Amino acid sequence: MDKTREQLLDELLDKQAIYELIMAYANAADRHDHAKMRTLYHEDAIDDHGHFASGPAMDFIDKLPAIQANMDILHHNVTTVNLKLNGNYAEGEVYILAFHKVKDPGGSYDVLIGGRYFDKYEKRNGVWKFSHRAIVADWAYPAHPSAVRLDHPFLSGAYLGKPGPDDPSYRFFSLFTFGAR
Repeated sequence: MDKTREQLLDELLDKQAIYELIMAYANAADRHDHAKMRTLYHEDAIDDHGHFASGPAMDFIDKLPAIQANMDILHHNVTTVNLKLNGNYAEGEVYILAFHKVKDPGGSYDVLIGGRYFDKYEKRNGVWKFSHRAIVADWAYPAHPSAVRLDHPFLSGAYLGKPGPDDPSYRFFSLFTFGAR
């Protein structure tokens, strides 16, 4: 039997909610917004970030301040998003390009990672959140020393992004709040 228009609209709304969850994760990671990050996972969720942490997502988020302490720039770019729904459960394969500029005693270096998130989502009490997220690295492109130039003439006079609540987005927008979804 074909799906009704109402069923198709419900599925589209669920996919949009999951897509917004995925985007909120990228924002929370890049802004080092750990309070916001906590709102994206169910309390019993699992996160597998390889050697950084594997287990309860809240334990991973507890470790984020130390993990991110030496990262001057984090920039997660979501590209291809493949979602499959089954009622209040969904799975997603999410392609990302994640740029990292890392401070090091020997000088800063860059790592651009191409990878994917393998996600499981659950809709509980009407809200979609991560129930399990695992990172898969497909490739890495390192540069040592860092090739990032914030003093390049193209950036003259531009707002410069930074981690935390001092990012210019929080002064520019009135609807985006640090620590809120």
